[in-house]
Amino acid sequence: MATRPKIEVENLRLWYGTQPVLHGLTFDVHPGEILAVIGPAQSGKSSLLKCLNRTIELVPGARVEGAIRIDGQDIRQIRDVHALRRRIGMVTPLPVGLPMSIYDNVAFAPRCAGIRDRRELDARVEECLRQAALWDEVKDRLHMLGTKLSGGQQQRLTIARALSHRPEILCLDEFSIAIDPVTTMRIEEVLRQLRTRMTIILVTNLTQQARRLADRTLFLWKGELVELDRNEVIFSEHPRDRRTYEYVRGLFG
Repeated sequence: MATRPKIEVENLRLWYGTQPVLHGLTFDVHPGEILAVIGPAQSGKSSLLKCLNRTIELVPGARVEGAIRIDGQDIRQIRDVHALRRRIGMVTPLPVGLPMSIYDNVAFAPRCAGIRDRRELDARVEECLRQAALWDEVKDRLHMLGTKLSGGQQQRLTIARALSHRPEILCLDEFSIAIDPVTTMRIEEVLRQLRTRMTIILVTNLTQQARRLADRTLFLWKGELVELDRNEVIFSEHPRDRRTYEYVRGLFG
């Protein structure tokens, strides 16, 4: 029997005021896969992620139609939106460290969830910093302000913070936009390891990153789902849609 999709998106439409942004997207995301989302600027990639964890509701004038289901449950029926967002971790394009210590950056969400035992918090902080490939660099200065770390370290701290509530789904929006190639490759290796524990959706403008990391890639163009398929199809000489071929080869963007 086929495994049920982790995420089901059905006829998803989004407007900002009267401006249409997403045009009837329908697709599934499998448990434990890395799905890359690519497309030119203003294609609706980041807006799609905001719909998944309902942060789109914080955008004035945004209107959503269609359905998004997590494990078969329509997210609109989830009354505790904070619980939903704990299930769906989000990493933003530029690292935004909280104005507190490295330790407290990672411990913040577990504390909000009610964890008070110091030993449990210590273990959670170490676990997440290790998962984000940052522990060895900061273990002797956990009291230091997170905002004093380098850009690449802050980005990994952001990932550690997203992992601190042990999400089922991790969404990354252009995580490598402001970090060096070496750090980018380290984070990519972290993501390959995390896929055994969660489903990952990666928005990226770097088609080669999508090709390296993802199992499947979704191509958005002007809010339309042009094509979604396995990487060996999307990046082949013969994807189903000519626009896919032209975009991944840099003929437009």
